[in-house]
Amino acid sequence: MKPWTYDNEQWTKLPVHLRHLPLFTRNIDLTSRAIRFLWSLYLRDFVFKFYVRLEVRGTSYHELWKKYPRLILISNHASHIDATSIAASIPKRYWRDLYIAAAKDYFFSNPFFTFFSQHCLGAIPVDRKDRKGSAIALITRLLTELDRIWLIIFPEGTRSPDGKIQEFKRGVSIFAERSNTPILFLYLDGNSKLWPKGANWARPGKLIIHVGPVHPPAPIDEVQAAYKARVSSINAEAF
Repeated sequence: MKPWTYDNEQWTKLPVHLRHLPLFTRNIDLTSRAIRFLWSLYLRDFVFKFYVRLEVRGTSYHELWKKYPRLILISNHASHIDATSIAASIPKRYWRDLYIAAAKDYFFSNPFFTFFSQHCLGAIPVDRKDRKGSAIALITRLLTELDRIWLIIFPEGTRSPDGKIQEFKRGVSIFAERSNTPILFLYLDGNSKLWPKGANWARPGKLIIHVGPVHPPAPIDEVQAAYKARVSSINAEAF
């Protein structure tokens, strides 16, 4: 691959929704960092403190950060509140290396969403209709080449219609096995009640995020079985 410059063909033809990713830019975007810092204050110190009371249980993020510079964070997915609640549960000083695999057709569907996804979420666009493997190649490369990256992925692929955990897609195992990246289990307890699919906005209430354990890279059947065993010990009705 040619060295990146901001005038060569590689850069000028790169889609706007990819230019914030660390593989493609060498500059320190102070504006983006400032926006993300203000967004983190809003989430952690207002939304998930007074409107949604967020409680984090389980393994310490501080200990995980020391031991695992690269992690895939997987969680159940039943609400639009899921990605932001996971981000809010993680200390702000770790957000610089926090990313989320996000549906390109939703999170990058217009200029406003694109700006928000880039600067507030650190979103990596995933084309759910891609048959060429571009998203797999991009995410695998990020997980392999970056010194630090925590990547949030929802292995169900879309929000659950009834709050029950659905069958996992195999993408998370492909990413983990190809890059030798461990998988951190997260379980969001109460997300579907706070913002069920079809609702226009989240209700106030309490959300509990259970953190851990970490599972080694493995085929998707093994990952889902281990995740199910963990979550069922917390909530027998989750599946």
